[in-house]
Amino acid sequence: MKYSTQVKPISYLKSHAAEIVATLAETREPMLITQNGEAKLVVMDVQSYEEQEQALALLQILAHGQREIDQGKVIPADEVFARIEALDKADED
Repeated sequence: MKYSTQVKPISYLKSHAAEIVATLAETREPMLITQNGEAKLVVMDVQSYEEQEQALALLQILAHGQREIDQGKVIPADEVFARIEALDKADED
C-alpha cells in the first residue's frame, strides 16, 4: 500500500474533515497527515481498521502456533484423533 497517494497537511484535515470522511469511506484508502512536513498520523475508515486488526490478531495466533511447533510442543494428529474417539466412546457409555 502506498501512502504517498493520499498525503495531506494537518490544515487540510482541519478544514475538510467531512470531505475526508466521505472520501475514506468510499475509497477505503488511508490518508497520511503531515505536520510541519513530517508524517504524524494515518487516518482510515473504521471497516479497514477493523479488518487490519483482525488480520493482525490472526498473524499473532499463527506466530504463537509456529513458536510452539519450533519448541516441540506438538501432538501428532493421529494421537489427537485417537483421544477424540476415546472421548466420544466414553460419552456413549
